[in-house]
Amino acid sequence: MDSRESIPDDTPADLVVVANRLPLHLSVRNGTGWRPSPGGLVSALTSVLQSRNGLWIGWPGTSKDLKVPTQFEGIRLRPIAISSREYEDFYLGFSNATLWPLYHDAIRPPTFHRTWWHTYREVNMRYAMAAAETAAPNGLVWIHDYQLQLVPQMLREMRPDVRIGFFLHIPFPPAELFMQLPWRREILDGLLGADLIGFQVPQAASNFSRLTRRMMGVTGTDSVLERDGRTIRVGAFPISVDCEQINTLSSDPNILARAKEIRRDLGDPETILLGVDRLDYTKGIQQRIKAVAELFADNSLTPGKHVMVQVAVPSRETDAHYERERHQLEQIVSEMNGEHGMLGSPVVHYLHQNLDFEELLALYVAADIMLVTPFRDGMNLVAKEYVMTRTDLTGRLILSEFAGAATQLRGAYIVNPHDLDGVKEAIRAALVATPKEVRSRMSRMRRKTLRRNVYDWAESFLTALR
Repeated sequence: MDSRESIPDDTPADLVVVANRLPLHLSVRNGTGWRPSPGGLVSALTSVLQSRNGLWIGWPGTSKDLKVPTQFEGIRLRPIAISSREYEDFYLGFSNATLWPLYHDAIRPPTFHRTWWHTYREVNMRYAMAAAETAAPNGLVWIHDYQLQLVPQMLREMRPDVRIGFFLHIPFPPAELFMQLPWRREILDGLLGADLIGFQVPQAASNFSRLTRRMMGVTGTDSVLERDGRTIRVGAFPISVDCEQINTLSSDPNILARAKEIRRDLGDPETILLGVDRLDYTKGIQQRIKAVAELFADNSLTPGKHVMVQVAVPSRETDAHYERERHQLEQIVSEMNGEHGMLGSPVVHYLHQNLDFEELLALYVAADIMLVTPFRDGMNLVAKEYVMTRTDLTGRLILSEFAGAATQLRGAYIVNPHDLDGVKEAIRAALVATPKEVRSRMSRMRRKTLRRNVYDWAESFLTALR
């Protein structure tokens, strides 16, 4: 047995990660069996916690009264209980119907309900108290994302001895949008409780710093703020992927064989276009498919010769907005296949399901053109995952200028997702790109991504926090 698993549950932790969710989920296939959550972020943070007497605080993903492991994968866990009503108000309500649309350019109008706000504050206090109870003297506490923006200041009031970091994984909006929020001062005050506040891109960090100087009487620069005798550092820490893992797996014979099988199943087309997104109105999926439909209509794309695969990972399925998004998307796909598809050979293959990571990598390897066209995204790791699978320097990436990844992946065909003609032009350019141009673009993007993997990202943030 790993010696780390023998640490008593009540031992104060030198490093505490506080996130909305624990790094595990209840496996439906295995009844009450717990499985690690997928993704590079969980892997990176788990690795960091394993080496530092760490503990992870979060919700186990269910309101049922189930026994949650107190130790898992060599780290200790502290589950936070959230009732079904609190889930409705805190998570579906304030987090995802108020903050999420507001922070994503108000693509959908945010909804402001006082009851949601009160529950958000209550649940944030629960997380803060758990961190205060478990952190070692002078320990580090790293808080994650928009669901927990009040926790830094709440924790500071309870435990002024600890070093507090906060990282926002989604965009931070400009002042004219943020000012709509009735509880704007409370959110800013909550975040200012941290010693280090990290964002995906410099523009988000600048938006935050300017707002605090304007509204909260804070002094300083975009990168160093002063408040009540405290120094608060603000900066961009662009998140990445597990480059080595993806590099290795994408060259695995089984995944290469599966990629060939996918091409055969799709009718061995000349070009496969791929979209992989969480089903969310911020991802621009409908507009992307409309652009592809117009390319079939004007004969820039040919049924049988060109085919598109769109994976829409289920998301927040109890939310009416997301149910409507799914219905509209499925209707567009149906119309497109009805107009341009052939018997037994649709032009768009649509999957509304979760895929194993290996299956996802095989899709990346099979795809000739990757379409990543969100209206707004903090980073978008799908773009980086695709780039890391292209070990032979093939493949073309079409990327929204409003994804954080666009600041790094300059070899992509950068588009404005609102401009359908621009998206179509980028697809046409990618279709006729010479092998030399394709290699040059992909080589640039791979070099940039390889410089800093997700483990480097975690270490750089914690080094700055210490």
